[in-house]
Amino acid sequence: MKKTISALLIFLLAVTMLFATGCSKNETSEKEEAQATSFADTLSGKHHVEMTIKNYGTITLELDANEAPITVTNFIDLCNEGFYDGLTFHRYVEDFVLQGGDPLGTGTGGSDYEIKGEFSDNGVENNISHKRGVISMARSSDPNSASSQFFICLSDFYSSSLDGSYAAFGEVVEGMDVIDAVCDDLIESNCIDVENQPVIESAKVID
Repeated sequence: MKKTISALLIFLLAVTMLFATGCSKNETSEKEEAQATSFADTLSGKHHVEMTIKNYGTITLELDANEAPITVTNFIDLCNEGFYDGLTFHRYVEDFVLQGGDPLGTGTGGSDYEIKGEFSDNGVENNISHKRGVISMARSSDPNSASSQFFICLSDFYSSSLDGSYAAFGEVVEGMDVIDAVCDDLIESNCIDVENQPVIESAKVID
């Protein structure tokens, strides 16, 4: 019983994603203008990324730009820039999410841009459900605050609670055993000790 209550409390805490951001009204307008310019031409169709995790192996991500064009375009752009190379997974919640892509490794960092949240609570149709293996974008309470941080869903049951509130944009099509191996070596934490954070050696777009 105690374990069940503890797991529930951890889950409820975990749903409150993810990194804190704040800006003035003028800064917000500048961000929106930059976003509109940067993502005027978005991708479509399916795209694939190979992500190598140091000492564990490589996973293949299939990204769906038909469901989440802005999110996929942003992620692909960051991969092509080498942004994720050398970053880490900083957050692990058992049977829920493995989260990474923060240049600070603390859950508070991101890239130069924040993007529109492509999910139904934000007025955008997105039919990708948060199930085991799905990749989605982390954000703060602002629906349009996703940047570089992403998470991989670890179960169907708990992760499905995120449907409609977070921008799922693809799934792991090869290598969930690699993700499981990473998680097996981690202690559950909203901010894993820096020295023990699994390292993303590379994230390369293959098509």
